[in-house]
Amino acid sequence: MLNIIFAILIVPFVPIFMYGDLIVAKSEAKNIILESQVLGEENQKTETASCQSEAENIVSRDLFPLKEKIPSHVIPKRKLDYADVKIWSGASVVIDADSGTILHYEEGRKQTQIASLTKIMTAILVMENVKNLDETATITKTALNVDGTVVGCPTSIFCNANQMYVGEKITVKNLLKAMLLNSANDAATALAIHVAKTPEDFVKLMNVKTKELGLKDTNFCTPSGLEIDGKEMDCYSSAYDIARIASHSLQYAIIWDIMRVEEDQIYSIDGKYMHQLKNTDMLLREMPNCLGGKTGFTPLAGKSLLTVAADPTGKHKIISVILNDENRWEDMKKLVDWTFANYEWK
Repeated sequence: MLNIIFAILIVPFVPIFMYGDLIVAKSEAKNIILESQVLGEENQKTETASCQSEAENIVSRDLFPLKEKIPSHVIPKRKLDYADVKIWSGASVVIDADSGTILHYEEGRKQTQIASLTKIMTAILVMENVKNLDETATITKTALNVDGTVVGCPTSIFCNANQMYVGEKITVKNLLKAMLLNSANDAATALAIHVAKTPEDFVKLMNVKTKELGLKDTNFCTPSGLEIDGKEMDCYSSAYDIARIASHSLQYAIIWDIMRVEEDQIYSIDGKYMHQLKNTDMLLREMPNCLGGKTGFTPLAGKSLLTVAADPTGKHKIISVILNDENRWEDMKKLVDWTFANYEWK
């Protein structure tokens, strides 16, 4: 009889106890950040059920590769006078660059076209596959046969500087500059061909990398971010995945050294041809704490922006992503200012 009473009173609560133990064990085993830290505060305010569900999904598969537990003094937490923020974008996310803590999240896993924000992944694969950035790349007809922005042409109908030509020899580093500053689609395609022989094979490498990083909402179609006609819906990512890609790219200082440059000139190997470059990121000139970023636009993706910014001390960095926002410049400044006004690292 005592056994029966014990079973009736105790057994229903066993899953609860086990669940708590599993969460703790999983956190310690994988060194991930607990939900309270991911959302940037220890005592969460009540959220809607849908928001809680989505946040929990992110926590359960958070794959930022932390080698050791983050000391508590570097975790950003909400200030006591915290106030929420709203921007009218298709999706937006802000994360702490060091810990991966999510500071702002709005439709963060919404799968959508991201245009030239794709080029961050292209730059990562170039860094991982090219040992010497002074290697010579040869411009092919395939590389130049792309739409949109190319070297010398800010738009498909307006050219104001020298374009690249078939057979031109140029360093990989200079192509990186053209891709990241000018957002040149021909430079991105030329880099893909240099690394993997064809753009299609390079895209395979891109999608393998997404799996290595644990990205669940991304499928790349081109190295430039241009959608493929008739297959536009197969080309997508999310604000959260892009933030994580940018986080991974921070280990390659040269990518961000390049993206902080406002204007530059690059030359062919023989010195005969000069190409003028101008950074498409207006915030470099308008936001002193901007450490670089990447713009993106196609008619389908809308206007998007990725920004890395530093706090007033210069010790902490955030990664902010805005997708499909007609007011991306002002909204990005608003989002960055809001983040540093409402969080403190302690």
